[in-house]
Amino acid sequence: MKECDILIIGAGAAGLMAAYAAGISGSGKSVTVLEKMSRPGRKIMITGKGRCNFTNVKPWEAFQEHVHPNARFLRPAFFNLPPEKLTGLFAEKGMPSVVERGERAFPADHKAVSVVDCLCRMAEDAGAKIVCDCAVTAVLRSNRAGYRFQVNCSDGSSWACRRLIITTGGKSYPRTGSSGDGYAWATVFGHRITPLFPSLCALTPRNYEYAGEWVSLKNVSLSSVIDGNEAQSSFGDLDFTDGGIEGPLGFRLSRKCVKALCNGSRVSLVLDLKPAVEEAELSARIQGLWKEIQGDPRSKGKSHGFKTRILLGKLMPQEAIGLFLKYFPEPSPGNLASALKHWKIDIASYVGFERCVVTAGGVELSEVNPKTLESKLEKGLHLAGEVLDLDADTGGYNLHIAFCSGYLAGACAANAED
Repeated sequence: MKECDILIIGAGAAGLMAAYAAGISGSGKSVTVLEKMSRPGRKIMITGKGRCNFTNVKPWEAFQEHVHPNARFLRPAFFNLPPEKLTGLFAEKGMPSVVERGERAFPADHKAVSVVDCLCRMAEDAGAKIVCDCAVTAVLRSNRAGYRFQVNCSDGSSWACRRLIITTGGKSYPRTGSSGDGYAWATVFGHRITPLFPSLCALTPRNYEYAGEWVSLKNVSLSSVIDGNEAQSSFGDLDFTDGGIEGPLGFRLSRKCVKALCNGSRVSLVLDLKPAVEEAELSARIQGLWKEIQGDPRSKGKSHGFKTRILLGKLMPQEAIGLFLKYFPEPSPGNLASALKHWKIDIASYVGFERCVVTAGGVELSEVNPKTLESKLEKGLHLAGEVLDLDADTGGYNLHIAFCSGYLAGACAANAED
């Protein structure tokens, strides 16, 4: 039986930060991190398409608006490690950052591996031991004197620890190791798990046929309509992909849409390709463009459909025309403005945990102390990161939740009086 004071399960963003915070506490307690994969931070490596938007530097008043379902729970953790402290810490440890549009912070070299390497270096320099290729199979109460928990591993080893921190992530991208194990271990100690569902995921339109290449739309407006009522509206960029509608704008609306679909509601999206122009003004512009096309000698003898495609090419990206025509097969100058402003798309489904960015739902927050992230049901058990019922919008918010909650859990576990 191996022994340590603080055992952390999961070497992702929350787990590595917890190890660092526990290690620098000055308590002198031994810290070990168990990771099932062959190397730490596998999910971090694919974040932001490998660029890793690791935090958002908005102040709390603006940051909290992007956190679900209970931002107040996160407040103590956020102020223990606010974004400016995190970026400063990373810079001090050799990883400078840059801030881009929307207050999103990235490593200066735009390489996710830099974040992982920095976190591992921080944890190990703080004295923590990281053990990879070590899948946990069971978490139990310990009968060993002086130790609260026993953790069994697939290699036949067992660990006894005084404090246990579960930072196993959710169920999103299971190929990175996030298979939802932490939820089962939390229930061993009586914790309730609120319903889990994918968030920041592609929404799949009814009868959707992928054209073979992504279609990207910039500066558009998207509204979600649930059971006939507008639920949310936002502005930005979106993509039509092999999964359906995603990109920053699609992701932003996906949480409410997926939850509604899970509850059996009818969900539609209404896309406005020209949000900066009123419909009457757009209609007049279209009529003017149509007259130009009709009067162009190069259009002489060309079909109505040919001319219509020329018109559409002046109003949207060429790669979007085929998709648009599937919804509006017979557009005309008279009805085109309305179609561009009110492109209704019925949503049939969504891409599941295999490709969603984050898991919504998790360990019931009322059963965890927000000031220490210690379980209210089991002394010595701490929970941090995506395993909690906390998630956020795209834009660096979710990784910051992992970092600051891990930091608080690690510090409190190390400084607790046992």
